[in-house]
Amino acid sequence: MARALTNGSKNETTVADLTDQIETLRKDLSALTGTMADLGKSKGADLTDAAAQQAEAVREKGAEVVEVASKRAKAVQHQANDFVQTQPATALGIAAGVGFLVGIMSTRR
Repeated sequence: MARALTNGSKNETTVADLTDQIETLRKDLSALTGTMADLGKSKGADLTDAAAQQAEAVREKGAEVVEVASKRAKAVQHQANDFVQTQPATALGIAAGVGFLVGIMSTRR
């Protein structure tokens, strides 16, 4: 580390001493800069890993949601098919009513 300058009569500071102190300061700053760069790289790698883990967790959760939605859609489709097969007249009446309502709503803007 750099030495402190004193204003004593016996300790006159020479150009060589100042040059040595400046060189010591440069080396200290260089070492500090290197340490900070290494710390930044380490933290950056940690953050990258954390973000990758979060992204993977979100992907897995999304896949689960898609699977559940797909199962529900298939169940509703199966239920609708059963309803049409067991009560075709009612299904036809409902379809005609829905078609009539959609037709009325689409002509009124």
